[in-house]
Amino acid sequence: MKGEERKVQKSIDIVASPQRIWPFLVEPEKIMQWCFTFTKFEYTGDQREGVGTPIYIEEKASGPLMMMYFKIAEWKENEKIGLRMVSGASLKTYEQSWSLEPTSSGSRFTFMEIVELPWGVIGKLIGVFLEGGSAATVDKMLVKLKGLVEE
Repeated sequence: MKGEERKVQKSIDIVASPQRIWPFLVEPEKIMQWCFTFTKFEYTGDQREGVGTPIYIEEKASGPLMMMYFKIAEWKENEKIGLRMVSGASLKTYEQSWSLEPTSSGSRFTFMEIVELPWGVIGKLIGVFLEGGSAATVDKMLVKLKGLVEE
């Protein structure tokens, strides 16, 4: 892992099938209910599923509002979605993946985010500072998703 790259990975068990959770990973209005750092999530073309699907996201996390364009880099229905930023925020790279695996009581949802900051050593210091806050925010989002799905 590069010095200025930051990775957060968290999982939560949800008492629901992957098929029940999947709409919360692909329908913008449902995504916005649990991924509360997003202020906007919309498909920007006619394509709504599969690799290459273009997405526009506005995210307000710990810093200024970030306006970013993503493409779906990985898509396995009821299993995994991977998003990769193609332009926008002043980040070197930004990727997220949301994955589901069946368990004996339902599903395990795993959220992973990799952000690579520019600015060399300064970026590394900023990344260390932001990492704890990001992990805590992801924990809250997972609890929110679990609550919505298990309602």
